[in-house]
Amino acid sequence: MKERPDNVVYDQEKGYNSGLLPYPTNVGAPVIKIDNLISWKSRGISEVNKQFENKFFELKLQYEKLMKEFEYNDLVYNSSFSFEPVIGEIYHLYIGDNGVNFLSLISPLEWNKEHIGTFQLNSDKKWVLID
Repeated sequence: MKERPDNVVYDQEKGYNSGLLPYPTNVGAPVIKIDNLISWKSRGISEVNKQFENKFFELKLQYEKLMKEFEYNDLVYNSSFSFEPVIGEIYHLYIGDNGVNFLSLISPLEWNKEHIGTFQLNSDKKWVLID
């Protein structure tokens, strides 16, 4: 035969201490059940992964844009020109007869040379491709 019923909270040191516990202990108390965190975690992981993926693609696009700008600037700065370019002016890059690229003020409509691109020098001394 049991000394105490199952629904009574008893501690060897403190005795009957159900009133001191932070959770209800009587039979009529609401059931304590653990929330299912698996679905919450999977939703959180999914949302965070989407954010990381979006940020990654955003950085990838910025990197690709930066590399294109670098290639254009490298192409223009390594071309041949015998004048000091003016900021804000539009220049045209051509392939010369000897295979060396050169920069000119003459537009492709006025000249029959192989045109690579049209560029403008900005205030940062960076060449910007103009469509």
